[in-house]
Amino acid sequence: MTTLENRPNTALLVVDVQNGVVEGAPERDAVVANVGSLVEKARREEVPVVWVQHSDDGLAKGSDEWRIVPELAPDEAEPLVEKNYGDSFEDTTLETVLSGLGVGRLLVVGAQTDACIRSTLHGALVRGYDATLVSDAHTTEDQTAWGAPPPGQVIAHTNLYWKYQTAPGRTAGTVETKDVDFGGTPEA
Repeated sequence: MTTLENRPNTALLVVDVQNGVVEGAPERDAVVANVGSLVEKARREEVPVVWVQHSDDGLAKGSDEWRIVPELAPDEAEPLVEKNYGDSFEDTTLETVLSGLGVGRLLVVGAQTDACIRSTLHGALVRGYDATLVSDAHTTEDQTAWGAPPPGQVIAHTNLYWKYQTAPGRTAGTVETKDVDFGGTPEA
């Protein structure tokens, strides 16, 4: 239902599943496994997989922390978008990549829930995309020392509010890994 014209396709957007981003995150292995199963499913169904990789002062490009986790291997034919801001669209090639693929619907997975995932979901929706969050394929680090709720609560809250997110002419929502349908709309 996207508001973007001539953009009937769906893509799996894998955001920042990098060593230094998910190291120590709750349910790290389960989340990475869910992302991996979705990547394989997308490839089998010939759905584009678009990778996003963050770098900044604390995550130096080329460092081990910057690298995508070893359990996941982007295919050379799959687009890799480098970013420096939370929103994967901000000052990147993501819009150009998605437009070239005819994508108007995104399934979003990765890290960190309360930063790049939320920013990218909102960035997608305001730009006209349908944006579905895979509820068991994102995670975040523990930031309780700085006053944030525990990671499990951050993840649960994000799933809750995104499940009910709406915008004119666009769909949002959540779906579990086992229920992902790259051809349909979220069951929310």
